[in-house]
Amino acid sequence: MNNNLKLLLKILGISLLVFAVIFFVVHYNTKAYSPEDNVSYTNNDLTLEVFYNRPYKKGREIFGNLVPYDSVWRTGANEATVFKTNKDILVDGSLLQKGEYTLWTIPKKDSWKIIFNNKMYPWGIDLKGNAYRDPEFDALVVEVPASNQNISVDQFTIYFEEANDLVFLAISWDKTIVRVPIKIKETPTIEASSNN
Repeated sequence: MNNNLKLLLKILGISLLVFAVIFFVVHYNTKAYSPEDNVSYTNNDLTLEVFYNRPYKKGREIFGNLVPYDSVWRTGANEATVFKTNKDILVDGSLLQKGEYTLWTIPKKDSWKIIFNNKMYPWGIDLKGNAYRDPEFDALVVEVPASNQNISVDQFTIYFEEANDLVFLAISWDKTIVRVPIKIKETPTIEASSNN
């Protein structure tokens, strides 16, 4: 091997090592400020799961400022939020087939659009700070009311809660909460007819 090729390979190796160190330092720092979390709901044979990252309020005005109104939000920080269901479900009355989706939102003052997208993305935003979501892969978009809550939630939180015969996917941060109603899609039963 000639000296130029050896030098080129050495520079390339050092560059890759430096890039890997920078990547892991940045990745660790973003996770320290917005740790990842998993929440799940199980009832009989239905399992719902959400993977997301949880930023803190840190005294900032959240909705309408840090998270602008009428713009697509990755629904947390870092990676795009991921929603999984092992059964076909009805989300606010509309069918969402079993599977894995990225979960995006468009916050508005009085309501939010909730978007289930079929595509998985490498990160929640691109280098320009725009949401990675490609609307061509939207499987379902619903709009639900946004409510004010009496307490201010410091760390972005997603959780499930039951009420009556519904499960609600609750998204809460600062003084805003949205609840997305979910119901398992029941398969029709065929009654046997008898000929007398």
